[in-house]
Parts: sequence; C-alpha cells; structure tokens
Amino acid sequence: MPSPFPGMDPYLERPSLWPDVHASLIIALRDALSPMVGPKYYVAVEERVYLVEPEERRLVGQPDVAIVGEREPAGGAGATATATMPTARIVEVPIPAPEPARLTYLEVREPPGDEVVTTIEILSHVNKRPGPGRRQYEEKRLEVLSSFTNLVEIDLLRAYPPMEVRPIDGGEPSDYRILVSRADQRPRAVLFAFSVREPIPAFPLTLRPGEPEPPVDLRSLLDGIYERAAYHRRIDYRKPPDPRLTESDAEWAQAILREQVPQ
Repeated sequence: MPSPFPGMDPYLERPSLWPDVHASLIIALRDALSPMVGPKYYVAVEERVYLVEPEERRLVGQPDVAIVGEREPAGGAGATATATMPTARIVEVPIPAPEPARLTYLEVREPPGDEVVTTIEILSHVNKRPGPGRRQYEEKRLEVLSSFTNLVEIDLLRAYPPMEVRPIDGGEPSDYRILVSRADQRPRAVLFAFSVREPIPAFPLTLRPGEPEPPVDLRSLLDGIYERAAYHRRIDYRKPPDPRLTESDAEWAQAILREQVPQ
C-alpha cells in the first residue's frame, strides 16, 4: 500500500526509522538520476563519517550500579602503615566518547577526471541536530558553497533548526525544504519550502550552466521505497508521529488516517 499522506509522510521521520528511509532514498535517487545525466555524467554514492556523542552518555561520571573490584592499599596486602585505610572502589562509568556515524550522499561526476559537478545531500538527525555532527556538516556545506560545485540539499525532517539560508523576503517557517544552489548564481539560490499538508515539489537537478536541468520527482521515489520496504507494517498510525505535529496538523492527519488506513 502507498503512504496515506499527499506529501511527506511525517511518520517516516521517526529517528529509529529514518536511517532506513535515508539509505533507501539515496539508492533510489542514484538509480533515478543515472539515466537522466548519462552518458556525460555518472552518479556516485559517497560516504561521510561523523563523530557524534550519544545523548545517553553526556553525563560524565554517572556510575554503573555494579562494583567491579576493589583496589588494595599501596604496598599490597602486607602493608601495615595503611592497613586501616579504607579501600578504593572501582566502578564502571560511561564517558562521552565520540562514536562514528556514517551517512551517504550523492555526487554527480564528470569523467574522465571525475570532477564533482553537483552534490546531493539528504539531511539526517545526525547532521541536523545541534552538536558536533551538525558542525561537521556545516563545515562541509560551506566548502561546497565556496566552490564551483552545485548543491542540492533535501531536508525532510521537522526536528531541529533548518540549515541557514537568508530568504530575501524574510521567509515563512516551513516543515520541509529543498535547497538548489547553482554554483554560477551564488549567493542566490532557490528554496522549495513546503508543509506536511502540501505535495513534495519536483526540483531541478542542476548541472553545468546552460545545460538542461531534469526534474526530480522525489514524491514518486518515496512512494516506491515505501512500498518496497513495507513501511506500513513498521508504522503504527494509531500513535502520534515523532516528532509530533502541531495541533491543527494533527487533526488534519487524523482525518486522513481515518479515511485511508484500516483501523
């Protein structure tokens, strides 16, 4: 069955489900774009490693409940000067050790030199949540925006602040955004901003200046992976999505679900 929503399905944003959605959408995009840009270009799946700190390990020194050993006084068991000193407890404690998180993205490249023409990013919780992962992504983003490489940035997550842009008209808040930044038109870019109630707009895949820009139907790609991955079996539409919708959007969503999803 397809997603019951006319645009982005907010239930796909669940942090435990999104990594699967992200990886599937990357491959679906690569497969869809390859015939559009060939034979002049090819589309490569690339990987970037982020060092992130798990939220559950942010408190340094929070002890484990078990004592794993005791330390003998200096000098060993036969020492007399410290025989009456209390022994030190040895406990296991979590420390905020960074852990690697791998995210894939796409690059449209031109052979034979493999020059990068366009970078396509799909944001995830790892590189959108404030913290080291976001800072790493923002540095890479700035490198692309300072180069001759085009950037397509797809943000289908309502959680966390959106990536920085400076709308000329002041801009209105939106649930989701697709940024298309053509290298030859910077600092200006095109921002497709849309809500959970609106269809996902098709966006142009920008290549070299003056070349045709094939439209990319992101919604149809999401529909395809929704059915192939059987997300309807992994989503409980009886519960609120994570993150929750606004009150008015929640009422709208419930009306759709009552009509579209068997109870």
